Amino acid sequence: MKAEERRKCIAQTLTAESPISATALAGQFSVSRQIIVGDIALLRAAGMDIVATPRGYKLGESRGLARTVACVHTGEETEQELLAMVDNGCTVIDVVVDHPLYGQITGQLSLSSRYDVRQFVEKARNTAPLSSLTAGVHIHHLRCPSEEAYQRVCRDLEALGLLYTQG
Repeated sequence: MKAEERRKCIAQTLTAESPISATALAGQFSVSRQIIVGDIALLRAAGMDIVATPRGYKLGESRGLARTVACVHTGEETEQELLAMVDNGCTVIDVVVDHPLYGQITGQLSLSSRYDVRQFVEKARNTAPLSSLTAGVHIHHLRCPSEEAYQRVCRDLEALGLLYTQG
């Protein structure tokens, strides 16, 4: 299979609901993982909105309202926070911290269900979250089905004591 044809197939594969890892794509197309990483870079350069999530590549989130929420909590409260978001129908696109030396650091999440949250929390069990660099303060970009869903997220986070409201 020629490289251009492979990239077209990769683009088609990324339209599926679930993310797919570079390793899985490499196996599917009988090439190295590094070739897939290069193909993804070329597809992005050609204008495809491809995000890398902890579970693999997928197309960017384009449906719904884009909203941002500021949070503060310990690592142990991460699951509660994320569940408050996905249980209200929102997708957690990423987590962002403002680091004093490196500036803005972003981690792609793309979590939209309880299953996604469980997988993420399990994978992160022995790892410090990005928010540990900023005393627990961070923001999330969300994709919400409605303004009402976003407002519910904010109310739930506030009730849990996880909404960051002070400067």
